[in-house]
Amino acid sequence: MSTKIPASHIQIKRAYEPPAPDDGTRILIDRLWPRGVKKETLALDQWTKELAPSTELRQWFGHDPALWPEFRRRYAAELRPHADLLESLRMLARQGTITLVYGAHDEAHNNAVAMREFLLTTL
Repeated sequence: MSTKIPASHIQIKRAYEPPAPDDGTRILIDRLWPRGVKKETLALDQWTKELAPSTELRQWFGHDPALWPEFRRRYAAELRPHADLLESLRMLARQGTITLVYGAHDEAHNNAVAMREFLLTTL
């Protein structure tokens, strides 16, 4: 069995978008629950707070696009010690689609984008 994950198997979606049948396993990867969203509405399979950016990193970044490259580097450093949790996400993604759910407004510069890249490129 190949260890490569098809890029199409890892999707990202804002918590404020409705769940869809093709989302597969839905995983919230934020440390904080998205404001104004009920648990039933989010339809999550997992909430992995441990893989969210630290409070310090999240506050430092503040979704400033100018800090994006450094945020990605620092976030990757925070993710590396969680090899077991990351491998369980990779295993799910090898078997089918997973959707990383996030609450940020910026759809291009957020932890879900960074985590997707990390999962697809780091072994």
